[in-house]
Amino acid sequence: MRAALINTGTELLLGDVQDAHLAFIAREIFPLGLRIEERRTVPDTDAIRRTLAELLPRCEILFVTGGLGPTGDDITREMVADVLGLELRQDPELLSSLRQRLQLRGIKWAAGIARQADVPAGAQVLSNENGSAPGLYLKANINPRTPSPHLFVLPGPPRELQPMFRKFVTPILRSIVPSPALEKRIYKIAGIGESVVEEAIGEKVLAIPGIELGYCARPGEVEVRILGEAQAIEQADGIVRSALGPSIFSTSEETLEEVVVKLLTNYNQTFASAESCTGGLIANRITNVPGASRVFVAGYVCYANQAKTDMLNIDPKLIETHGAVSEPVARALAEDARACARSDYALSTTGIAGPTGGSPEKPVGTVYIALASADSDMIVKKFFFPTDRETFKQLAAQTALDLLRRKILKSAARHSERSRVTS
Repeated sequence: MRAALINTGTELLLGDVQDAHLAFIAREIFPLGLRIEERRTVPDTDAIRRTLAELLPRCEILFVTGGLGPTGDDITREMVADVLGLELRQDPELLSSLRQRLQLRGIKWAAGIARQADVPAGAQVLSNENGSAPGLYLKANINPRTPSPHLFVLPGPPRELQPMFRKFVTPILRSIVPSPALEKRIYKIAGIGESVVEEAIGEKVLAIPGIELGYCARPGEVEVRILGEAQAIEQADGIVRSALGPSIFSTSEETLEEVVVKLLTNYNQTFASAESCTGGLIANRITNVPGASRVFVAGYVCYANQAKTDMLNIDPKLIETHGAVSEPVARALAEDARACARSDYALSTTGIAGPTGGSPEKPVGTVYIALASADSDMIVKKFFFPTDRETFKQLAAQTALDLLRRKILKSAARHSERSRVTS
């Protein structure tokens, strides 16, 4: 079934707000065998009417987001009703619910609020448990005189749309969509560039009949996406895992930091960080993961040289001799962070984010990453990420976390082998 999406909102086209709906809806509907074939973004003007009229004959399912609020620029419900030739009728229950909601929150009633209780004739109301504007479902050909697809009209704020979609829209879709024929696999890969990934698997995977292969590159990460029927997917899976195995950190929506926290938790281990050039980004990412408090002990942001000495007792002569961006300083930061935090592991980063501060010996983009652990020798690696400051930090943090991930897995494998031999 062909599905399309219309995002309404002048703020989207001015760049004031970023659209979050395409990614969310596309992910939610794929398990049902649906894919968004076309997306339009239109302002809060008569462009909504024109776009509706254009897309209604071209799809079986149409999602429309935004423009359901109480203000004068919220005109989506009126446009939908007009294009479909349906009368707008005020729903008494909705109106009463709106009054109760505002009264409970101490919000003054305004005349425009009542517009949110207007419903096109025959439409099903989708309750909004996180806002005031309800969503609407209009079944296909709701007006026999105007052929139309299944139409879902949803509020603009993601915190309202997303729970509404999962609770109400998905069950409706399940009742109208045939069983899906395609499956999807994703592989999140760290430490390898997009072109290298394609070189390793591209031709072999695409040689499998009925397979669709795609890539999405992010700083320090490549996502491989494979679509196809079950048998073809399994064949492609073997190729991908054989070629990229150790670099695959997830085959789900998990982030690298979520994987690291899970591994540390599973092995009952702890971790600390000492960050200079990444400015606490590693600690921030780790602590965004629920349950991080069980494994993350401390994060030291030692940005200035004096802070490295004050916080982690780094010898000033070491910095003076080798420079803050150096292997010895990275090593000392990781060692002392692990000692101070009494953790199993500690990561450190020290580098030159730019755009100034580089030299011929240490150009902008240089970073040293060190990993100290209780059971083996220190690991210190030098990397070069010549890019903007924010991307540099993301690349350094991603690389550091992947270094820790690989180390945890290697140590666990070694321990397992020792246990097997001794037993």
